[in-house]
Amino acid sequence: MPVRNLLSSAARVAAIAVMLAAGSAYADAYADVSQLLKTGKAPQALKKADEYLAKNSRDPQMRFLRAIALTNDNKTEDAITAFRQLTEEYPELPEPYNNLAVIYARQGELDKARAALESAVRNNPNYAVAYENLGDIYARLAYQAYAQSRAKGGRPAALNPKLKQLKELLQPTAAAPTPAPLAPAAPAQH
Repeated sequence: MPVRNLLSSAARVAAIAVMLAAGSAYADAYADVSQLLKTGKAPQALKKADEYLAKNSRDPQMRFLRAIALTNDNKTEDAITAFRQLTEEYPELPEPYNNLAVIYARQGELDKARAALESAVRNNPNYAVAYENLGDIYARLAYQAYAQSRAKGGRPAALNPKLKQLKELLQPTAAAPTPAPLAPAAPAQH
């Protein structure tokens, strides 16, 4: 009996060592792709992410980084597809919804952006970035509604000040929703 326990313990220690080494390799791959993205090298980040995903196709964090690389490389439709797949397979993760909303907002699809952000905050009620982006989307939707009202003969005296305030609020820094950080908290693998 003691020999079996010793072998069993040795096997567990070996398995833990292998997992730790693999975890270190994963962390290096994430760091490499994140660094390439931060330095504006989206094509290289995409290549590195694809190499990693060829061996670990279900890794949600690397798939997220890959989708960011697609976005940064102006492969918008591919990025949308990648973020949508993440939301379908990992609906509990708010970051893919947020980044999908950023793309939709850039395309002027504010209702889709709003829906994606509402999903993000429903999945993580503490996700401040998504709330901020949702506020920006609501402000843009309000501006559109007020402009539509004015175009249809609404009361200029009431609408013009609102439009002016919203236009100031929606200057480029506030108008563009914020993407999720490059490296979200390590999601649970399914």
